[in-house]
Amino acid sequence: MIWDLLLTGGSPADVAVRDGRIAAVGDLPRTARTIVDVTGCLVTPGLIDVHTHVGPGYWGIDPDPVAWRSGVTTWVDAGSAGAYTVAGLRAVARTATVRVHALLNISAVGLAGRTGESRDLANCDVALAIDTIQADRELFHGVKVRIDAETVGANGVEPLRRGLTAAQACGVPVMVHIGTAPPALDEVLDLLRPGDLVTHCASGIAAPLGPAVRDAVGRGVLLDLGHGSGGFAFDVLEAQLEAGLRPYTVSTDLHARSLHGPVFDLPTTMAKLLACGVALAEVIAAVTAHPARALGLPGGSLTVGDPADLAIFEVRDEPLTVVDAHRQVRVSPVRLLNRATYVSGRPLPPRLPAAPPPWIPLTDRQRAALARREHDIRALLATPLVDVDGLAEQFPRTSPDPNLPRSEPRSS
Repeated sequence: MIWDLLLTGGSPADVAVRDGRIAAVGDLPRTARTIVDVTGCLVTPGLIDVHTHVGPGYWGIDPDPVAWRSGVTTWVDAGSAGAYTVAGLRAVARTATVRVHALLNISAVGLAGRTGESRDLANCDVALAIDTIQADRELFHGVKVRIDAETVGANGVEPLRRGLTAAQACGVPVMVHIGTAPPALDEVLDLLRPGDLVTHCASGIAAPLGPAVRDAVGRGVLLDLGHGSGGFAFDVLEAQLEAGLRPYTVSTDLHARSLHGPVFDLPTTMAKLLACGVALAEVIAAVTAHPARALGLPGGSLTVGDPADLAIFEVRDEPLTVVDAHRQVRVSPVRLLNRATYVSGRPLPPRLPAAPPPWIPLTDRQRAALARREHDIRALLATPLVDVDGLAEQFPRTSPDPNLPRSEPRSS
């Protein structure tokens, strides 16, 4: 058999691709139309980020410029769209080179603005949410509810109750965002069912460290990291790990306010788990097999027949300084560098990122770094790719008649 693509020499094994799916895994013969030597690299399933914001609105970003350099092939938009704003998200899913799935915001207005979407309970229409999910089960794999004082106002956990009702009717999980009280964290956690997800599980603001967290995990509630611009603290994660509480999924909450720091991308977020002593194999599972299982998504493994979504990493044995949302610093023992990302067996092409929208707050150093990056990219692309020794004469001239006089250069 001749495969379309063969990745050779990587760990854990060679991977062959045919018709966009994994065709074979193991020590494989070199019979493929395209053979890529990835010796010394780690080959993983394409990473799945279960908490991102790629839909339109205040928080949304374009996934493609990040995906090709980070290994993330499946992006789950966590509540950017509500029932009123689904069309914009569908357009993103239709045009992106990566796979885009979503959690429907229980608030029909979604995240058009920074916060406050559930202060008016008329927006939290259960019947409308059910109809929206049922109409597009390929796109929607759950319900997202943000529960913090700013988002819900005086409504407490009622938006969560409505989200749970819609999710129950559709047979999908709820992902609940936790943050500033009220409502009380215990009141939120006590409502959750097995298979529901708590995102920002190591939040320095919510600080989920009490008995209610242990009880929730004990009955099957899943912890999701959900880093974001304010949802992750090293000291909270370290206390949870010490108590035997481990994030089931590791996600970025990558959005317009976290993209340029403190999150940056999923490999950097993964390094933050490594810096806290979590084993690499556990971290890989938390961004592949676990999110696929939690939301019923395709992929997440190197199993024959799965979509050929693949990520190639160099695991560089060098310390990497990483920072959380509160400027606490730790050091990861290794650095994960993405070398290639494939969706359905096709390599993702490089994409330049857009400038941040004008409403995003940036420090002077962030703005200077963005300007420097733009200058460096412009200079790189403006420089001829190779000199004369790197070129071939594509359309050779016929040999000139030796009897014809040679032209002399004109002097000005």
